[in-house]
Amino acid sequence: MIIFALLIIFSFSCKNESKKENINTQENRPFKVKDQKINSEASTNVKREADSINNKNTVAFLTKYGELNKETRVRIKTRLGNITLKLYEDTPLHRASFIFLTKVGYFDTTCFYRVVPNFIIQGGESERLDTQNFKAKYFRYKLPPEFKKNRKHKYGALASARDWVNNPQKKSTPFEFYIIQNRKGAFHLDGEHTVFGEVTSGFDVIDKIVNLKTGSDEWPLDDVFMKVEIIN
Repeated sequence: MIIFALLIIFSFSCKNESKKENINTQENRPFKVKDQKINSEASTNVKREADSINNKNTVAFLTKYGELNKETRVRIKTRLGNITLKLYEDTPLHRASFIFLTKVGYFDTTCFYRVVPNFIIQGGESERLDTQNFKAKYFRYKLPPEFKKNRKHKYGALASARDWVNNPQKKSTPFEFYIIQNRKGAFHLDGEHTVFGEVTSGFDVIDKIVNLKTGSDEWPLDDVFMKVEIIN
């Protein structure tokens, strides 16, 4: 039985000293972290590019971007080692979005912020101002689901987080992702989240991350920042 739990995000070095936020989640689901509030001064200083992605041109922008940027392999570098990912070509919007956010440097402002042994490691978020400014710059755009019958939540699967409330279309957040750490998979998530890639090396690093000591919010006490780079 799925058990609801109220989690509180504490302020660690990966986070700023802003007011703590409460978030609702379920212990065997990935969840999207509630968007952090950016103060008015910071919001005013966010520069939005007219020809870049936003919440209205998402599909058109990423379709074109994907045609021009065909990379499918990326590396996540952490203090505990590297994880290599293969992105699927048959989930073109999710692939293009991940490549886009990698190239603009979004993921380099984030860390692995949730680890659940025998389930997942989840990354692509922080409470740092530059992380939140990236989201504001791109209007916190969402992705339509790209479910595939042959894309399962197997061990090492890479998938997008999403809101579970008021999201009947099951749109993904492109900013947050998770990797299945359970060797038996997490097939109850099939058809709920878009699987758009898989781990090809670095499974030992996933295990190192998932076994870190955490607070009650499942956020590692010793932050695991990441640097994501294209390798093909």
